[in-house]
Amino acid sequence: MDTINNPGFNIEKFLANAGVGRSILHLAPKQTFYSQGDPSDSVFYLQKGRARITVVSQAGKEATISLVSEGDFVGEDSLAITPVRRLATATAITECTALKISQKEMLRVLHEEHDFSDMFMTFLVKRSMRIQADLVDQLFNSSEKRLARILLLMAEFGQPGEPVTLIPKISQESLAEMIGTTRSRVNFFMNRFRDLGFIDYDKRIRVHQSLLNVILHERSTYTDPDDPTVL
Repeated sequence: MDTINNPGFNIEKFLANAGVGRSILHLAPKQTFYSQGDPSDSVFYLQKGRARITVVSQAGKEATISLVSEGDFVGEDSLAITPVRRLATATAITECTALKISQKEMLRVLHEEHDFSDMFMTFLVKRSMRIQADLVDQLFNSSEKRLARILLLMAEFGQPGEPVTLIPKISQESLAEMIGTTRSRVNFFMNRFRDLGFIDYDKRIRVHQSLLNVILHERSTYTDPDDPTVL
């Protein structure tokens, strides 16, 4: 027997407003949505702002594993069949507005509203493709190309609409964590990108489309004989 969608259900309204099992949160930069080890009991829909997902090893080393922006879901691990605890920490980079959806309400809507299920499945597939691309980037690209890719992603080049060239404030330490290198190498390549006119930065980083040259061209802007990952 075919299931008919609820004609009164509107995805945009559902994700924009508080209601049963849903509440609106406002977070300042550096505030957390949740922390590693917390009970995984809700999903967040980011209505506005930027955030990052980090993990901390047993030795205390922190690594950024993903960036999320407006229109992304965060904390979908709460939908696992068995109860789990958060495997990572989600922290606001900029001021954020998010819809917090309880696990129970999220599962209900996924089961009852097929349009919503289709939309959420599309998001999960895109997230999976992004994770695969991140892994390939980490395994095969030089630290210079990895840095260029992160800056372009933060500027949203390649996304629908106009790119946001002035990216959220982020430290070189955080960039180094995200691409798996040292702060000194990030500083070197940032200065190199600026000298070549690919970026401008003082307190904030402005990314120019010409930075795509680092990704598209096979050779690096700099050859370092001590770094075998530089192409």
